[in-house]
Amino acid sequence: MTIPSELNALIERLDQELNIIEREATEGLNRARLKLGLYPDNTVLIQIFATLNNYVLFGEIVRRRSDYSRLILATDTVTNEQIQEIGEDLSELLGRVLEGKIIVNRAKNQLENWE
Repeated sequence: MTIPSELNALIERLDQELNIIEREATEGLNRARLKLGLYPDNTVLIQIFATLNNYVLFGEIVRRRSDYSRLILATDTVTNEQIQEIGEDLSELLGRVLEGKIIVNRAKNQLENWE
């Protein structure tokens, strides 16, 4: 079956946002590693590092779920009910991804403003 255009657009948006999270989190992790070298016992830096690591993992998990949804949608046996459920799931994931993007951005900004 052809993936409905609305769901295809949703999947593409998820991919774009996940790419941003991955890029921002990786940049933040690199900065955090440098700062942790100078301040290895700083609990705030450790927390920022852990948060950024968690969002890299979160991005990988969401990407797998998105890929799996694509596979289901591409089958000939997908039902309208499955399409509805996948759309709801992907929409909910997009909301969580956008929240994650904000958190990653805040963590990265904290690192940039670190004295």
